[in-house]
Amino acid sequence: MARHHELGKIGEVLARRFLEGKGYKIAESNWRHGRAEIDLICWDGNVLVFVEVKTRSSKLFGHPAAAVTARKEAILIGAAGAYMEQIGHEWEFRFDIISVNRPESLSPEIEHFPDAFYH
Repeated sequence: MARHHELGKIGEVLARRFLEGKGYKIAESNWRHGRAEIDLICWDGNVLVFVEVKTRSSKLFGHPAAAVTARKEAILIGAAGAYMEQIGHEWEFRFDIISVNRPESLSPEIEHFPDAFYH
């Protein structure tokens, strides 16, 4: 597995633990719809939350959350719509971003951006 894929998987595990620690209930990991993938789908109480996890080993090329482009948002929104249709969900939902900065020699920094894009 390529190093950046390994880093991404580590970031997803850290994000999952972080959210579970906040009381979120994980429903799906790496859920796919066509070519789109939603990293985590979880419940924050009665709110369905679609989570994009971005992990970097440094901030040299910018903040990890900045890597979620308008195109990526559109892809996630489409996949989320398919998931909600699949489970019959017609209530509240939102999109969060978890940013993980994991330098080699330091503890990871995890930032949570709830309701990161308008739906």
